[in-house]
Amino acid sequence: MEYELRNKFNDIDMDTNFAIVSSARKGINTKVFYDFANAIKMPEKNLASIINLSSRTISNYKDSQKKLEPLYGEHLLKLISLFKKGEMLFGNIDEFNYWLQKPLWNSYERPSEWLTTNGGVDFLNEELDRLAQGYPA
Repeated sequence: MEYELRNKFNDIDMDTNFAIVSSARKGINTKVFYDFANAIKMPEKNLASIINLSSRTISNYKDSQKKLEPLYGEHLLKLISLFKKGEMLFGNIDEFNYWLQKPLWNSYERPSEWLTTNGGVDFLNEELDRLAQGYPA
């Protein structure tokens, strides 16, 4: 089975929240943003919106070779970590993207609606852990 994210972004420490914050504080290159958008098959405009930036701002950062500010970098790294876990659990990015669009168990909310905040990403990480243990999410 070919994983699109398994071997990407390994040069960035994302093993713990501390590591994510530390990496984000050092600055995340915009190339990580574009590579991630491509790997998860998400339009750059949509990913920029999820991390609460405009696609024009990301483009300006890229053109001026400016790194993402820590707040946006942290959000991006948490998303990468979430999608890596989702890919491993569901077998591929397409299946994980499908899960993100289905309402959560006993709810009308879709997981994708939780991606816009760091706390929401943390919540989805917990839901994936529950799924991996055999509990409904």
